[in-house]
Parts: sequence; C-alpha cells; structure tokens
Amino acid sequence: MPHDGHDHSHDTPPDDGWKHTGVRVIPADSLDVNTAQTPGMNRAAAINFARVGAQKIWAGTVHIHANAKTGAHHHGALESVIYIIKGRARMRWGEKLEFVAEAGPGDFIFVPPYVPHQEINASTDETLECVLVRSDNEAVVVNLDIEPVEKPESVAWVDPIHKAP
Repeated sequence: MPHDGHDHSHDTPPDDGWKHTGVRVIPADSLDVNTAQTPGMNRAAAINFARVGAQKIWAGTVHIHANAKTGAHHHGALESVIYIIKGRARMRWGEKLEFVAEAGPGDFIFVPPYVPHQEINASTDETLECVLVRSDNEAVVVNLDIEPVEKPESVAWVDPIHKAP
C-alpha cells in the first residue's frame, strides 16, 4: 500500500466494475419530494443516502412560490449552500431574523450550522428556483417559532480574502 497520505482502501473496483456503483445521473423528473419540508417551500432530494448511497452530502432543489416565504428554521449541525438558478432570494437570519440580504441568479448563499433563517421569494410574480447542498446525507430541518423584528438590518458580505479597499 503506497504511503502518500491517501486512503487507497477503495482503489479496487467493485464487482460491477463501477457500472451501477459509479457515477449516477439523476433525471430532473425523478427527484424525491418525500424529504423534510418547511412551510412555504418545496424541497426535492436528488442526492442522499437512501437514493444513491451518499455518505457526506445531501443535494436537491428548492422552489418558493412568488410572494411566498418559509417559516423560520435551521438545519442543526449541517452546513448548507444555496445556488440561485432563477428569481430573487431574500434571506433573513438571526435569533429574531434581524439581518437580511438578497441574492439573484448565479449567486451562492452559505448558511452555517444552527443559524435561524428564513427564505423569502422577493419577486411577486416569479418562482424562486434554487439548488441546495448540505454537508450530510440526510435532510435535517428544525422549524422554529420566532417573532421576527419588523425592520431587519441589511448586511453585505465582505470576503475576508479579497477585502474591498
């Protein structure tokens, strides 16, 4: 076994030569809606343990109808990444949902573990369509009963690596 710092325990191909245990293409019309839901949002799983044997990630789609918003929730110890495909997302977060930021097509949103948050479709006439990826193979959703502040504070993210001058 080479001593190059890599785990070579999976270097031997499985009995099927990776035919069915290798790459999987999940057709758009075969996503699984039997996943944890939050009011105001439709989640559909593409990649998880049950469907493809994923050990460390969960991925799927999220649709929020025009003028709709989710209830406040968090995802336990999981990290979440949201990629906006279509529409305009307004994210509120904090113990009283006191912070807000918006994202549009091509933007990524990172939600750290345990952060109370709410997704809002900022459009009155267009469905918000996103791709969602989480850092574990099962969806964890903890719905919260929060009384949000009336006027949240707008927060712009500053990249610590490429700070503005």
